[in-house]
This record gives sequence, structure tokens and C-alpha cells, in this order.
Amino acid sequence: MKKIENSFAVTGFVGKDAEIRQFANTSVARFSMAVSRQEKNGDDSNRISAFINVEAWRKNEKTDSFENLTKGTLLTVEGCFKPEEWTDKEGVKHNRIVMVATSFYPAQEKEEKPKGSSKGKKK
Repeated sequence: MKKIENSFAVTGFVGKDAEIRQFANTSVARFSMAVSRQEKNGDDSNRISAFINVEAWRKNEKTDSFENLTKGTLLTVEGCFKPEEWTDKEGVKHNRIVMVATSFYPAQEKEEKPKGSSKGKKK
């Protein structure tokens, strides 16, 4: 059986300053990221955007990188998906997928191609 790796890599802008909570030995930074992609429909082109929630855990002595988690910072985030399940006070079961960042670093901004340039087409 092939091993399937649970991982992701995404580049986007930090949506708002990270919320950082400290515990006895570790800290967690929770932040949102605005991610987008270009969608073409014939000659029309639209940018489709969404916000995703990310959390990053670090030992307390290694939280310097959290300083980069400020609104508007362009980051590449790599990590894994963590499923969570819980039951609320009314007995209703909930679940969600949390994106856990194992690393994040400044991303390189790509230059937009001039309108009319063709990617991958031979002339």
C-alpha cells in the first residue's frame, strides 16, 4: 500500500495579526490567510479569493517567527491537516479540519504577466 502524505503548501496574505496564546511549554499562533487564484471564462478573468484559518505551534523559546504573522504579510505556509471532533453543550457533534503550519516563510511575489501574453503557447 502506498503511503499518502497529509500535507499542504499555500501562499497568501495574512488576514489579520495572529492571536498568540502561551501555555506552560508551548505557544500557538492562530491566524487567517487570504488565498486566491485566477479563474478564466473565455476572455474574462476573475480572481477568486477565500480566507483559510491556520495555527502554528512552537516551543516557547522558539516563537520569534510569530513576529512575521502580521496583517498583509505575504507568506508561504507548509503543514498538515488535523481533524478535530467535539460535542457541544447541547450534545451536537461538530468537526472541522485545522490547517497546522509546520513552517512558514516570506513568499516571493510573482509579477503579473501583461495582458495578451500567452503561457505555454507556441508562436
